[in-house]
Amino acid sequence: MPERRFVATNGIDLMITEEGEGPLVLLLHGFPEAAHSWRHQFRPLVEAGYRVVAPEQRGYGRSSHPTAVSAYSMMHLVADITGLIRELEADDAVVIGHDWGAFVAWNLALMRPDLVRGVVGLSVPPYPRGKAGPLTTMRAVHDGQFYINYIEQPGVADEEYGRDPMTSLRRTFYGVSGDNPANRAPRDMLVPRNGGLLEAVDPERSTATPEWLTEEDLEIFTAQFADGFTGAFNWYRNLDRNWELTAAFDGVRLPMPARFITGDLDPVLAFHGLRDHVKALPRQHDQFAEPIFLPGCGHWIQQERPQEVNRLLLQFLASLT
Repeated sequence: MPERRFVATNGIDLMITEEGEGPLVLLLHGFPEAAHSWRHQFRPLVEAGYRVVAPEQRGYGRSSHPTAVSAYSMMHLVADITGLIRELEADDAVVIGHDWGAFVAWNLALMRPDLVRGVVGLSVPPYPRGKAGPLTTMRAVHDGQFYINYIEQPGVADEEYGRDPMTSLRRTFYGVSGDNPANRAPRDMLVPRNGGLLEAVDPERSTATPEWLTEEDLEIFTAQFADGFTGAFNWYRNLDRNWELTAAFDGVRLPMPARFITGDLDPVLAFHGLRDHVKALPRQHDQFAEPIFLPGCGHWIQQERPQEVNRLLLQFLASLT
């Protein structure tokens, strides 16, 4: 059975879930998730001979929640995982991330390629560097209505999601999943005038629970936010700062094997110019496999399609030995 324990890294404590022996595989969750989002991956990866570790990242669950917004920059997030690899006494790791966890995985691979044997991103690819920060760019493109511009307002999304955390999470999981008919056509997640974040994520105002998510799963995710959503939302509030801090890495090619897997109904693919960028990734990096689009799948790819994702991950891991 997986073990849960704290690991001190980069001046904070991360709660990790750990199981197995062998080469280290790190599983990095996104928003609004936790190590539990990898529940379908642990057993197959462990049985295949890997040491599997999934941290709850800073601002989530029982891991540390620094108070300063600036403490959630990409440099902090990468340093957390760099320190975690060291504290686990591993020479390197295969890093697999979903959503924001994919952001961290890609940046770790760029900044510390000596620590990353292979990298896989689910749902979120390595982003091209624009002429301005993402918050600034999206504010101009969508007249301030894009969901991340709503989140950047201090305390606003925090209060909205905190009123009824379980309902907020239920609507979020359904809203950008393959279960939601609204995702059958590309859509930008725009906040209506005088509306809120949940209306951008789930315009149908659904009370449905996706078929792949149980009530017990939902309770586990909800418990991660007993101290509120501010730490998690602070990741978004650093997007323009991250653009400034990572300027030196613009144009760096990933030298290690890399793979991107997503659902073809994931609203992330509707982001400005992103689908074309994803298709060009193999030409931009040294060992980047052709991207894989799972038909009928939404954003929560490793939960929506665990068997397919597990098969692809095991295939990728086997190719590294």
